[in-house]
Amino acid sequence: MNSAFLVIILALGWAGITGNFSGLNLLFGGLVGGVAILILRYSIHQQGALRKTAKILSLAALFFYELMASAIKVAVVVMHPNLKSALKPAIVAVPLTVKSDAEITLLANMITLTPGTLTVDIAEDRSVLYVHALAMDNDTALIADIDNGFEARIREVFK
Repeated sequence: MNSAFLVIILALGWAGITGNFSGLNLLFGGLVGGVAILILRYSIHQQGALRKTAKILSLAALFFYELMASAIKVAVVVMHPNLKSALKPAIVAVPLTVKSDAEITLLANMITLTPGTLTVDIAEDRSVLYVHALAMDNDTALIADIDNGFEARIREVFK
């Protein structure tokens, strides 16, 4: 991507965020964008840096989607007329395919931050993550959701 084009995009983004498309504000946005490109020029021109950024944004989008969907599911459970029948708490052993401390920590935090689930513990050999679920219907579905969702995206980011 051409640096001048990127400066123009950053200037327009700046103007959009501030809500002021005056010439002086566009010039200031271009100046800030140019300085940012000069500072980050080595990491931007690294091969694969944009792909890695796209993978990180994909993981963030999945997290926010799961955050909203889980919040709605928990709200439905809590507002159920017979709360005792709606609650089906369980602790599930989720086998891990991620191995590094950073990957496991990110996965555990994303699970904990999602309403209705909580990371309880990790096995000593770091092969299993124990997750508490508020309303468990099917433990294999929860394991598959974590493996095909958060864990798969985390593996992509840390490749």
